[in-house]
Formats: sequence, C-alpha cells, structure tokens
Amino acid sequence: MAKLVVTYPAQPGATFDRDYYVKVHLPLCQKHFGPAGMTGGEALFPLAADSPHLCVGLLSFSSPEAIGAAMGVPGVAEVFADIANFTNVQPTATAMA
Repeated sequence: MAKLVVTYPAQPGATFDRDYYVKVHLPLCQKHFGPAGMTGGEALFPLAADSPHLCVGLLSFSSPEAIGAAMGVPGVAEVFADIANFTNVQPTATAMA
C-alpha cells in the first residue's frame, strides 16, 4: 500500500471548490489512475481557519510502483488540467509508503 499525499496551500487570494474536488476531481483521478493501481481517494479539509492547507488529498495505491505508473497514463494530462477547475493554487504531491 502506498499513498500520494496532495496538499493545497492556503495563501492570500486562494480559492478552493470542495464540492467539485470531491464529486468531480477525485472520481476523475480514479477513472484514469485506477487501471494503474489507484485503490481509492479521500479529501481532508482543515477545521481550523488558520490551517496552512485548504485541502489534503490522499490517493491510495496498491504499491509505490503504481504511483509511478499512474503518472504515465494517457489521462494524467486531463487530471492535471482539471486542477484549474477547483482551485487557483499549485498543489504539492508527496509519495509515501
């Protein structure tokens, strides 16, 4: 089991559409990354207003190698392009096992 932890930083002027992320973006990730080994995804939203993050996305994969494979699927460009539909910040991703 491995996780891709995607953080969206809170910064002045930042926007983030939580509903879109949960209802559209995470299913889009599953659609394209599922065949490469993505087994699920979830969104964590901070309770504190002064949190350094707007959202933390946790994408679960069958193995660390599956994360690498997912980054090479044809639909990865569609997933990355979709980010502009729910936020104006640049996310950071970290693979963890």
